[in-house]
Amino acid sequence: MMKIQFKLIVLIILASTLTLSQTWAKDKIYKGFLSNNAVGGFDAVAYFTEGKPVEGKSDFKTSYMGADWLFSSEENLMAFKSNPEKYAPQYGGYCAWAVSQGYTAKGDPEHWSIVDDKLYLNFNAEVQNRWNRNKENFITEANKNWPSVLD
Repeated sequence: MMKIQFKLIVLIILASTLTLSQTWAKDKIYKGFLSNNAVGGFDAVAYFTEGKPVEGKSDFKTSYMGADWLFSSEENLMAFKSNPEKYAPQYGGYCAWAVSQGYTAKGDPEHWSIVDDKLYLNFNAEVQNRWNRNKENFITEANKNWPSVLD
């Protein structure tokens, strides 16, 4: 009886892992491994209005493209709801430089830039330095690769 229960638990864990990895691989919005928050829980609108990353609050939350989006104020929440495409980071919040190279990596809300009124996230400071050297070319390449890098 104990062996059957153990085998059943192992099968459930394997099935769950496979389902999670298949779902995660297809997510158009980067949310991290154990979270459903886009942009790491930061307020996507604040990058445009305050020029810096600002942590969102669960009091000001909406769902968009299968992710939860948190905001620092009701005003920012309403702005996002009225035009999410304007404020959501490009490439679903994955690292823009990685997408330009043909793969995905997490986007870090602390490493960001706005180019032509669009928000881009990068993996870390080193990658952001690379990104900053030739943003326009990297954006062109990333646009060619997106969203096929999710396959």
